[in-house]
Amino acid sequence: MRFDVLTLHPDQVRGPLTTSVLGRAAASGAIEVGVYDIREHGRGRHRSVDDTPYGGGAGMVMRIDVVAEALDAVLSAAGEGIRPRVLHMTPTGEPFTQATARRLATEEHLVLLCGHYEGIDARIDTLVDESISLGDFVLTGGEIAACAVVDAVARLRPGVLGNDQSALDESFSHGLLEYPQYTRPRTWRGHEIPEILVSGHHARVQSWRQAQAEAITKARRPDLWEAWERSRDGGLEPLADDEGPA
Repeated sequence: MRFDVLTLHPDQVRGPLTTSVLGRAAASGAIEVGVYDIREHGRGRHRSVDDTPYGGGAGMVMRIDVVAEALDAVLSAAGEGIRPRVLHMTPTGEPFTQATARRLATEEHLVLLCGHYEGIDARIDTLVDESISLGDFVLTGGEIAACAVVDAVARLRPGVLGNDQSALDESFSHGLLEYPQYTRPRTWRGHEIPEILVSGHHARVQSWRQAQAEAITKARRPDLWEAWERSRDGGLEPLADDEGPA
């Protein structure tokens, strides 16, 4: 799977996308990552990429002609007959969830467009497939959100995680938050791990984990808990990861 990120701040993106799990995945060929500087398409000697907003107001708006040229260059390089899915990272987009990540993981090529300043000229909506928001807060640009989306999507692809089963046992995968995890030392500063985890009784361990996941979800995410209860009472598979921010 390939990810291309268009940004005014390439260095802010390259670090997270070339280290740890994503770095190893790129080195192994499980994913490909490209980072492109929108400013290369800027206007004039100073490579200007923005201008004052029509109608007045504070801040600057990224020019549609500059952004469109940068996007066209990346799409053209994708190859004849290939149409990557284009995502616009913006606080006015649809909330990003684990369900969104699973859907996007079925794509073979994603292009993520990062806004900055007061955002991109609204006519960008004619060039993108969907707009995505990381949550109900505002960042200085779309770079951090783009990195989060790449990470969440890439880890669902085969060969990215050391154990593909890991992605099936974590928060949101079954509609609940994940149960608590423990490792050595068994006793730390007077705190013992739950005795059930060293009982060797696998059925009881699974039952304990299920109960813990339900209790944590009910306490911390009432929205997910309500969706879980609805799906369970209706005899349906849990759908909670379609609701709320990831």
